[in-house]
Amino acid sequence: MFLILALYFVAGTSLAGIFIVAALTAGLTTAQPIIWAAVIGFVVAVPVVWLLARRLRA
Repeated sequence: MFLILALYFVAGTSLAGIFIVAALTAGLTTAQPIIWAAVIGFVVAVPVVWLLARRLRA
């Protein structure tokens, strides 16, 4: 459980940052698209972390 939580903190913030930069690059500079990009990044991180943790435990 600690491994998943530690990976989520790293992957969640990284993916949220990547999605925010992508939104800003696309010209979406208002608050709502930036917030949605961060939320999507955190949601996408859940299966990524789950697969990564499963792979590391094997």
